[in-house]
Amino acid sequence: MFEVREKPEVVERALLVRIYCDPREEQESASLLEELSELVSTLGIGIVDSVLVRTREQHKRFICGTGKATEICDLAHAHECDVIVFDNMLAPSQQRAWEKEANICVIDREEVILDIFAKRAQTREARLQVELARMQYALPRMARMWGHLDREGGGSTGGSGGGAARGMGEKQIEVDRRMARVRIDRARRELEDVRKQRATQRKEREKTETPHAAIVGYTNAGKSTLLNALSGAEVLVKDMLFATLDTTTRKIELPDGQPLLITDTVGFVRNLPHRLVEAFKATLEEAVLADFLIHVLDATAIEIERFHVTTLEVLKELGAEDKRVITVLNKIDLVTDPDVLMMLDRVFPEALRLSAVARTGFEDLLRSCSEVLSDRIRRCHYRIPQHRADLVSQLHRDAKILSTDYEDNDILVTAVVPASIAGRLEGFLTQPA
Repeated sequence: MFEVREKPEVVERALLVRIYCDPREEQESASLLEELSELVSTLGIGIVDSVLVRTREQHKRFICGTGKATEICDLAHAHECDVIVFDNMLAPSQQRAWEKEANICVIDREEVILDIFAKRAQTREARLQVELARMQYALPRMARMWGHLDREGGGSTGGSGGGAARGMGEKQIEVDRRMARVRIDRARRELEDVRKQRATQRKEREKTETPHAAIVGYTNAGKSTLLNALSGAEVLVKDMLFATLDTTTRKIELPDGQPLLITDTVGFVRNLPHRLVEAFKATLEEAVLADFLIHVLDATAIEIERFHVTTLEVLKELGAEDKRVITVLNKIDLVTDPDVLMMLDRVFPEALRLSAVARTGFEDLLRSCSEVLSDRIRRCHYRIPQHRADLVSQLHRDAKILSTDYEDNDILVTAVVPASIAGRLEGFLTQPA
């Protein structure tokens, strides 16, 4: 795997920087800087200081002016930092300019997220997605990796401007770029193969007519905890951003007896790089293909409204904005301020309140899931002759049997039946429950 640069083996001290222009963006910029702090902490890097910088206009070289850039670099040296982390997305030329000015490693928000993804990815699919995103990010930044070769001497040719002085570096970077493009193409092909496998698995699921819900929401909102509590799954649950990168699907039973597949998905963040949305479409497509979505919000989050909007924006980009959505306010047991509770009631009047950790409010959620799928099932009583045991077998296979009795030569069955097979059994129907 090509790296963007040779980073220090152990990065321990980071200075965080967010640059903005519009004074109306100050509050959101401060919030984004705080979120960056959580992202960097997730990598285990110590944060010595955070700096919010306002500039009157964006500059091509440093985003801010050279005076502010010098102040930031001096502050990093004063704190003995080994990395400066920008919440802004830096162009390759800007990253090179900052590293030259500061003489230490400089990374941006996108690279932080990529590093987190690289550490979290477990399955082959997730690793391929991460590799693809990292290679696409690294490709335009490879120039800096070979700057040291430009300084190599040309041997007996002597001249500082001769082809031998620059040729080695130029040749090596072209080789690496070509290799990077080959790996990008290979990762795309392998991802396509994975998507075909997932499509095959999905078709097998669809044969059973089992409805499917996807849990979506901002990162660290409690999606995996909710899935674990509902299904008894053992999905990784940690109080950190992007704890889940691999989708997990589990089967549960709703109060009306209907089965439901629930999938946990990767969380969203503000300013999620577009290339990551593209790279993770194979994972996020579960949200696109689900029958409905369970949108989990952290009721304790100060920026809950912004997080709600961010998730809806990503869903729109994925083409899932028309899905039926059940909105859930998780961690509601931790909200004790009456004013906050009133605000939540006002902003999210139809949202369900629950606590995945305390396991409260699940009845309302499961009931809502049943209501969303109410048109897909019927609860029926059947009288089936014993010589048609094949129909009873079909009910056991494709429906939920609630009771079975025998009367004379008939089998009396009460079942929750999917609409897809209800018509085949209509001739044996006695009365709806």
